[in-house]
Amino acid sequence: MHFKDPIFLILLPIIILVFVYIDKRRDIPGINFSSEIFLTGLKPSLKLRMRKKLGFLRLASISLVVMALARPQSLLEETKRQAEGIDIVLAIDCSTSMLAEDFKIRGRRVNRLDAVKDVVEEFIQGRLSDRIGIIAFAGRAYTICPLTLDYNWLLKNLERIKIGAVEDGTAIGSGISTALNRLKDTESKGKVIVLLTDGRNNSGKISPAIAAEAAKALSVKIYTIGAGTKGYAPYPGKDFFGNTVYTKVKIDIDEKTLIDIASKTTAKYYRATDSKSLREIYREIDKLEKVVVEEKGYFNHKELFPLFLSIAILLLAVEIILKNTVLRIIP
Repeated sequence: MHFKDPIFLILLPIIILVFVYIDKRRDIPGINFSSEIFLTGLKPSLKLRMRKKLGFLRLASISLVVMALARPQSLLEETKRQAEGIDIVLAIDCSTSMLAEDFKIRGRRVNRLDAVKDVVEEFIQGRLSDRIGIIAFAGRAYTICPLTLDYNWLLKNLERIKIGAVEDGTAIGSGISTALNRLKDTESKGKVIVLLTDGRNNSGKISPAIAAEAAKALSVKIYTIGAGTKGYAPYPGKDFFGNTVYTKVKIDIDEKTLIDIASKTTAKYYRATDSKSLREIYREIDKLEKVVVEEKGYFNHKELFPLFLSIAILLLAVEIILKNTVLRIIP
């Protein structure tokens, strides 16, 4: 059991303190005697002792009402979600060349990585039942998020991709290999890698060709994207006074290698000079075979506040009945 709105529970110690204070005030005698000799040997009757304990019923009743306000809930049995989908790993280049600002988002100039993240976010939000994971690579590759159906968590992890998080370089082969490690043991019949890069392989111990052969053996399609305008792109830097200045830099994309990777795995290569090219890839993915996937969770719960309120009302009713019947005090 847990409480949906636990903030109301802070009222419980306040209620107990008020009750203790009132109970102490009740111990003050209503009639003063000049000597205790008249009361020596007198013991309170059972009825009187019970009468003094009636306040605890009121305390318990109020406490249960406060707990009901906190919305107690109990988790039900494990739930399972089934849907048709494919397994997709997004492999995103985060080398320093992705700082080139030759893309635009809603009329604003941004660097390549920010443009890719914006389109990928839109793609993820449009999916319904595909398990999606994210791999980032520069001089080496690392997992940002494993395959999941939890798209909210996936989007939060997407924001973690930063340029400069690992040593610089472009390890395309390592990026593919790391993505394959996420896909090789899944039972999905549809397995896809979407590889985004703006350079050529110059790091890592695994060549793109060997990684592509491994993907072919595992029946994994690799859609490759060469991100960036053709020719020179504005690259940001700092001048002596700390101001941002731009220089024209030509960043070569190894299109031949990217085309070979895609063709070996019966997929396609795209040149992404804007977000439209990326969206074309996702339309292609929609045509792939769908399979049933299953993800477990604990989403169902039962509200318990009606039970707490019922017990509170019952205790209050018992107090009122006893106070006005067997434990009634006649003035």
